[in-house]
Amino acid sequence: NSEDVRCKCICPPYKDHSGHIYNKNVSQKDCDCLHVVEPMPVPGPDVEAYCLRCECKYEERSSVTIKVTIIIYLSILGLLLLYMVYLTLVEPILKRRLFGHSQLIQSDEDIGDHQPFANAHDVLARSRSRANVLNKVEYAQQRWKLQVQEQRKSVFDRHVVLS
Repeated sequence: NSEDVRCKCICPPYKDHSGHIYNKNVSQKDCDCLHVVEPMPVPGPDVEAYCLRCECKYEERSSVTIKVTIIIYLSILGLLLLYMVYLTLVEPILKRRLFGHSQLIQSDEDIGDHQPFANAHDVLARSRSRANVLNKVEYAQQRWKLQVQEQRKSVFDRHVVLS
């Protein structure tokens, strides 16, 4: 594709002419000042001196690779956006249906100091009866929350560090 290849010549200032950058779609063998710099800013006798100062480079790119990379990037971004929408909108509705509204809103007084895992057994029984992966994750999350709650009580209320 002619858009994926180019010859880029960078010509510094010469006499009363300012520096300039020239780009042209030419083959690699024609990548020199004589083929790329058009129109020639200097008259005939100074062309060779002007062209010796120019630095010409042949550049290639793969537009297919660029397009594929952008598509992959946008796809991942879209999936993350959908996951964020799921976490903010759908997950709370599923939690209310699966575990009931009363179980999500528990205070420290409901749990008690002597039996911190009193409701964990009920959650365990429910999650074992369902073979859904979401339920297993929810159970682990509930258990972890209860453990953290118990550790906070021990450290901040009783000033005891759990081992």
